[in-house]
Amino acid sequence: MNSTEFSIPDQCHERYRAIWISDVHLGTPGCKAEYLVDFLKFNESEHLYLVGDIIDGWQLKRGWYWRQSHNDVIQKILRKSRKGTKVIYIAGNHDEALRPFAGMAFGDIAIVDEATHELLDGRKIWITHGDLFDGIIKHAKWLAYLGDSLYNFILKVNNTFNHLRHKFGLSYWSLSQYLKHRVKNAVSFITQFETILTEEAKRRGYDGVLCGHIHRPEIRQINGVLYCNDGDWVESLSAIVETHTGELKIVHWPYRSSINKSVEEELIV
Repeated sequence: MNSTEFSIPDQCHERYRAIWISDVHLGTPGCKAEYLVDFLKFNESEHLYLVGDIIDGWQLKRGWYWRQSHNDVIQKILRKSRKGTKVIYIAGNHDEALRPFAGMAFGDIAIVDEATHELLDGRKIWITHGDLFDGIIKHAKWLAYLGDSLYNFILKVNNTFNHLRHKFGLSYWSLSQYLKHRVKNAVSFITQFETILTEEAKRRGYDGVLCGHIHRPEIRQINGVLYCNDGDWVESLSAIVETHTGELKIVHWPYRSSINKSVEEELIV
């Protein structure tokens, strides 16, 4: 089975065995909710896994921010669940308030701490947000809050910069992703995070792990274990899908021109 990466053309309807999305961060100015609504409109699946940080409780505690588009995401997901999609919500660190409700269901949406998905070829994938294996979250949460505030500041700067790039017809460029790839400690953290998760998946008897948390979409083998990260809906605008032939793919949803105008104001908030 090949693992590939691609972008979906405009107005293309697809149906998959499973879709994984995470790190939407509804309730923050950085959330690209309109694009996720667009993605959900054109993509159906038997299983829809929400892999944590769908709602950003940290930001909402600091101050209320909620656009109509954020409501639209919730409504779109609820509508899918009512129409037969099996929706599973794995809580993350930003929506950790849901963890006491693990094992319960809200409507047709199951709330869990982690999940298992069996691929078409029989391999079992462990699904977890990933924050419980992040040493900073576990042992220095105050530092995680500080990092979150810094990240939001970088996003504001980046959004203003990309608003200007958009005016000149240039593509999106991510300052935060650039820093992650250039700063040695950030690269080391990401590598360690990926290794810890794949080792834990192997210890538990899984063939692979699928997570979110670090906002870096990827599908690759690490020491014989499949590592998948579905990215985010703040910058990457990405999801992982399993096709009906059993192929895993990263989908990067394009910044479609048909909705660019409707989100232009949000880019400079």
